[in-house]
Amino acid sequence: MDTAPSSLDVVGIGNAIVDVIAHGDDEFVARQGMVKGTMSLIDEARAERLYELIGSATESSGGSAANTIAGVASFGGRTGFIGKVKDDLLGKVFRHDITAVGTVFPTRAATTGPGTARCLIVVTPDAQRTMNTYLGACVNLGPSDVDAALIQAAAVTHLEGFLYDPPRAQEAFRVASQIAHAAGRKVSLSLSDIFCVERHRDAFLELVDHHVDVLFANELEIFALFGASRIDVVVERLRGATEVAVVTRSEHGSIVVSADEVIEVNAEPVARVVDTTGAGDLYAAGFLFGLTRGAALAECGRLGSIAAAEVIGHVGARPSTSLRSRTGRAAT
Repeated sequence: MDTAPSSLDVVGIGNAIVDVIAHGDDEFVARQGMVKGTMSLIDEARAERLYELIGSATESSGGSAANTIAGVASFGGRTGFIGKVKDDLLGKVFRHDITAVGTVFPTRAATTGPGTARCLIVVTPDAQRTMNTYLGACVNLGPSDVDAALIQAAAVTHLEGFLYDPPRAQEAFRVASQIAHAAGRKVSLSLSDIFCVERHRDAFLELVDHHVDVLFANELEIFALFGASRIDVVVERLRGATEVAVVTRSEHGSIVVSADEVIEVNAEPVARVVDTTGAGDLYAAGFLFGLTRGAALAECGRLGSIAAAEVIGHVGARPSTSLRSRTGRAAT
């Protein structure tokens, strides 16, 4: 099948969220019944209560796939995004932020129903982030929101595991994957969180085996997916699961796996780790940017490590400086 040249590098499908980031200690995290370093889904009442308790905070647009898209754009990539917001203040903030980096965002805002999603993030002194997410309008994203023309125009459609809880979103993933593959494009998936994997293990396995070309996961997520406890077992399983898979390992770098190669990529040095929010999202951004520009897998991993190192050096889940300027890589 002939494939027309793509006009976009990566389109993301995910939760359209505004992050509320605050600093707190381990005692606060434990007192509020949070599991440190993980993401929990909360209702609107809980979101309002936590907002009152966390004190001074920084607000910025977030969401895993949206962070990845912002990262690709920071490299100079051409991007699009599909995600549900409401026509409210936070919805306008999210739309402004994602389009300001040059991303195409055609999804219409809802005029009724739940408000725009928010994630209350507590960053502890060791830079670990504990996330409490009210999904709001995101739960209503479904197959009708999948913009076929946008998917067909992108070299890669990137899906986030965090969105996989609502059944309509699961169907949207399958529809988007079918559209992408019919157009000769690739589909990538970030597993996002160990609790997401544990909730949807069988569904994720089916998705990975039949709909995903590029998989991103950290060690805990991939161990949970395959029911394994050793990295060598996981690597062998990944060789036959997708075209390319990446296992991120924090300060130990990452492992890139394909049918022909297993590549160990070093983590980029960081002067000081401030906030790990978005590290995996930005790794995916660098990797996908390199992949869509024809880079070797080792170079894709290097770009991912550079992007992850940039974002953990400051508060917030999106780049604060141009990633293109940090790598010297031209956006051609």
